[in-house]
Amino acid sequence: MLTFTEEILLLLLDDEDGSFVPISKANLSCAIAGAVLMDLAFAYRIDTDPDELVVNDATPTGNPMLDGTLAKIAAQRQPTNTRTWIRVLSVEDAPGIREQALESLVARGILEQREARVMWAFRARRYPTIDGNVEQEVKLRIGQVLHSDDIPDPRDVALIGLVDACDLLGDIFPDRNIDQLRPRVDQLRKMDLIGRELAGAIADIEHTVTMALSGAPY
Repeated sequence: MLTFTEEILLLLLDDEDGSFVPISKANLSCAIAGAVLMDLAFAYRIDTDPDELVVNDATPTGNPMLDGTLAKIAAQRQPTNTRTWIRVLSVEDAPGIREQALESLVARGILEQREARVMWAFRARRYPTIDGNVEQEVKLRIGQVLHSDDIPDPRDVALIGLVDACDLLGDIFPDRNIDQLRPRVDQLRKMDLIGRELAGAIADIEHTVTMALSGAPY
């Protein structure tokens, strides 16, 4: 089974050239942070409420993408809520988790890594698909949930809530009218606590990054 981070990266992959849809760095970092927390919740390692995120079971899952975060949360002795963890993980850990996810997709034979020249000088990584069925299955599955009144799989509910909170649905489905899907998306998001909290975390991170770049205290 793919992790939420791996599925998000596949959803954002451009089929034409193996590049990723250009999105806000803060939004992507928040999505990755939330994805790891969701995977830990589905693995019954953490639980969350509006006031606190707690570790139910500190036993490693066996997935390095998740276990580093699990150990970090377990080591925190002061009560800490979900929004704070999303902010911390998105700033400190998201780039490394993204690289781990890409390495995992390459190792599974889903993507391959290529170096490409940009403007004849700079090098950029591209990740063309080897097994396009996996990528298309993720996009098709999520698209079907958005256009159906059926009760979806809880992981699909969580994934849709996450990408919507990070304002990524329009990037993933540029050919669809997201406004027309809003009632369905809102219905699904009510089922997911972590996804709802992400919206506020994105604003917090963007404010922090802006203040840091301007040199102003924050």
